Amino acid sequence: MKSASAVVLWLAVSLAFSANAADYDPLAVDKAFEPSHLDLTVHDAARNRDIPVRVYLPTNTTSEPVVLFSHGLGGSREGSAFLGEHWAARGYVAVFLQHPGSDDSVWKDVPKADRLRAMKKAASLNNFLLRVRDVPAVLNQLELWNKDKSNPLAGRMDLTKVGMSGHSFGAVTTEAVSGESLPMSSRTFTDSRIKAAVIFSPSVPKRGGATKAFGNVQIPWMLMTGTKDIAPIGDADMVSRLGVYPALHGAPKYEVVLNKAEHSVFTDRALPGDHEPRNPNHHRVILALSTAFWDAYLRGDSEALAWLNGSGPRSVMGSADKWQFSAK
Repeated sequence: MKSASAVVLWLAVSLAFSANAADYDPLAVDKAFEPSHLDLTVHDAARNRDIPVRVYLPTNTTSEPVVLFSHGLGGSREGSAFLGEHWAARGYVAVFLQHPGSDDSVWKDVPKADRLRAMKKAASLNNFLLRVRDVPAVLNQLELWNKDKSNPLAGRMDLTKVGMSGHSFGAVTTEAVSGESLPMSSRTFTDSRIKAAVIFSPSVPKRGGATKAFGNVQIPWMLMTGTKDIAPIGDADMVSRLGVYPALHGAPKYEVVLNKAEHSVFTDRALPGDHEPRNPNHHRVILALSTAFWDAYLRGDSEALAWLNGSGPRSVMGSADKWQFSAK
């Protein structure tokens, strides 16, 4: 039995921890912060491939954690800017990749009647393989830029603390480089430099099963989807979206399902074919939860972890939004 003094000490520590969590606010930013970015190009000599990137920068110039973002099919490095700007405002170096072959070049100069067909063609195994190889190529270049005193990014990135994120095709990319076991090959595309992942519109593979694909993931994952998160390309239904979470074991995992949110909820604006009015609170939830997750698992912030594993998420979510997590 615990002594009275031990119980008092435990209560005091618990109350202090709870008070710190109550003070934590993942949406708080300096009102004077003005978003800024650099547009750069990574050249992967091994593949003779250029990868455009947009780097959102925090105001401070000290070495900070890095978060990568991979866009969806037909997107670009300019998309989902609301994420990059907020993460930078919170002190992260946010690097948004653009994947040639599955970016906006797929549809920009194509007649409207032919765009859907062109997009479906671009959702290919070849483009998937290009994407998953883009991620380590960009990380390799960031390491070089970080050491190059003549580069504007010199000394600004802590590449021992790297987060990976992506939406739709970018979610598939993120899963692959963050611990997924692929059924089509014994080869893995996991990059050990990635320490945590946020996956917007996740999905299970069409072959091999979710448990085999995700059962050996070793790093924390946060999954975000909506009750109407169906895309016209890719055939991922809600069973697929929700099938990732139960297959994860052995590392912290989180899942939020935004009520009546469509596939475009993780982008800056509505997409053609949307039916539901956009809920402005959804972006607040996305920003708050992703930021707390980065703070907890890239910075090791105990207040962020207490907020995330406590009542914090519910304080920003709508009553009909669904939330679950497991610490292991």
